Amino acid sequence: MNAPNKQSIKSLLVGVICLASSFNIAINTANAEPCFDNAQSAYQYLLVQEAKQTQARTQTSININRATEGELTTLNGIGSSKAQAIILYREIFGTFKTVDELTKVKGIGAKTVEKNRGRLTVQDQ
Repeated sequence: MNAPNKQSIKSLLVGVICLASSFNIAINTANAEPCFDNAQSAYQYLLVQEAKQTQARTQTSININRATEGELTTLNGIGSSKAQAIILYREIFGTFKTVDELTKVKGIGAKTVEKNRGRLTVQDQ
């Protein structure tokens, strides 16, 4: 038997909340997903939620002198191995003085820096 994934558990919880609300059972629904009449409405809701998460992720500034591997991987063209290379470079050579110094990290070129320039910073804001 396969272990339930996060999405199936979420769907089950939404169903329980909808069922409970239809029987007027008082439960805390502050963080609950809304109930929908049809699958198309539910799908549209999920698309909007995903778009909001993507927008939040792409608008967040990343301090390359403090960012974790997970934060660095939200940048365009930066996967786990490049994020680890940035952190290793930081540990060996110290903090970056400018965003452009990121090109000194093996595997990161000027194009990658340019794609992410609007989100990169070297100081706390």
